[in-house]
Amino acid sequence: SGAHKGILERSKVKREGERERRRERRGQVMFLTLARRALFSPQCSTKGRVFAQRTLVSRPLSAAAASAEGETDVIVVGGGPGGYVAAIKAAQLGLKAVCVEGRGTLGGTCLNVGCIPSKALLNSSHKYEDATKHFSDYGIEVSNVSIDVDKMMAQKLNAVGGLTKGIEGLFKKNKVKYVKGWGKVTGANEVTVAGSDGEEIKLEGKNIILATGSEVTPLPGVTIDEEKIVSSTGALSLKEVPKKMVVIGGGIIGLELGSVWSRLGAEVEVIEFLPNIVPAMDHEVRRNFERVMKKQGIKIRLSHKVTSAEASDSGVNLTVEPSKGGDAEALDADVVLVAIGRRPFTSGLGLEDMGIEMDRGRVLVNDKFQTNIPSIHAIGDAIPGPMLAHKAEEDGIACVEHIAGKVGHVNYDTIPSIIYTHPEVAWVGKTEKELKEAGVKFKAGKFSMMANSRARTVDETDGIVKFLADKETDKILGVHIMGANAGELIAECVLAMEYGASSEDIARTCHGHPTLSEAVKEAAMATYDKPIHS
Repeated sequence: SGAHKGILERSKVKREGERERRRERRGQVMFLTLARRALFSPQCSTKGRVFAQRTLVSRPLSAAAASAEGETDVIVVGGGPGGYVAAIKAAQLGLKAVCVEGRGTLGGTCLNVGCIPSKALLNSSHKYEDATKHFSDYGIEVSNVSIDVDKMMAQKLNAVGGLTKGIEGLFKKNKVKYVKGWGKVTGANEVTVAGSDGEEIKLEGKNIILATGSEVTPLPGVTIDEEKIVSSTGALSLKEVPKKMVVIGGGIIGLELGSVWSRLGAEVEVIEFLPNIVPAMDHEVRRNFERVMKKQGIKIRLSHKVTSAEASDSGVNLTVEPSKGGDAEALDADVVLVAIGRRPFTSGLGLEDMGIEMDRGRVLVNDKFQTNIPSIHAIGDAIPGPMLAHKAEEDGIACVEHIAGKVGHVNYDTIPSIIYTHPEVAWVGKTEKELKEAGVKFKAGKFSMMANSRARTVDETDGIVKFLADKETDKILGVHIMGANAGELIAECVLAMEYGASSEDIARTCHGHPTLSEAVKEAAMATYDKPIHS
């Protein structure tokens, strides 16, 4: 068609323009490099030196040519999901990028002591639970099943090591410079690095991106030793299965790690300060999720707080009381996991000295991720918004696109949240409570995993899919899924919401049979009309 030909023609012109600019930059760099060599060459005549000097003064390098000569465009402080992705994207956009990371391995908390190792242990513990509790249901008889915690941890470390080395490989491939050490902002265009070898390095660049992530929020009265009283980091490296574990905090991290050790044989009790676990979760899905957690043997004590925890040779002694006050109670445990949340890791970075505007530890930025000092940017857990690795990655890409003169954007209404327990829980968009509080008229559609053919055949019937859509336009406002592979199923809904789709759009889209994704289709059908299998 004529429109198609027009698109091809514009694309061809654009490519030719880009090639011409690259040739011009290469020529400029080569010409100025020769001028520099001539200026300092003993064989060059006096007239030649004068000409070279005039050339260098009258024709300074363009930004792109300067990058080719060695000037840094972007210094990224932090090598976690947001930081390493930002550095790679910067390099892909033709900018010279440096990434500073003090941990010694790339990937940040997520890859080293968070998302990735926890998924390895969740998988291992799920396999063990299947072998000990469910294999016989399928005619598979096994005996003398035991746990080798050391091997389990080795498999986890192998996965982590492979991925961290993979990021280093991506840095080399994309020509990102990796500086090992702890960075501190010492100027609008300067980062001072305390190198891993004790040497202090000063880096200068046109732009700085703070991608320093977050750290465990401490609990007053409870001192973490990473042996008996542990954070998520210590809970990922226990040397043996504890007889009893108390988890302080009924959020995503606490429930995931609590379920790991529960499956492996520990008695697990979760103590939550609020009246509900995972407050961000839709109330109906939460009710089903809490029921399943209790069915699996995890005790949940709501509206209570831990006021003290003391470790001894025999274990940990805790004092627990109602959140609103009341009689205190003593509890004993072999291991206590403190999982009350995370806070931005922004202290010690020199931000206060620079006068960077902050709010309760979070760096304040504009829609281009710039702080009140335009050359200094911030992304991920260091700024307001959900503390999620995938959100940080999107921040990093959008931030770098702005720096490169392009347009970057992150739609925070379509950032999914996922709990990797079994069954998983995933959601995107608004909850029913949020819509009611905002006065938005909506309709809801639900479908039980019990009625899904694939879920029935593989015994994964605990779950529900729930859609929330605008009552007038049918535009999807939120989707909430509990069930096997919910973290994968939610992606379809995120994409639909990104494009402003209606529930009818998903309902009229053919889904493979038999698949768990058919439950998503049926829930969408229930929202705009009626489901077939319910």
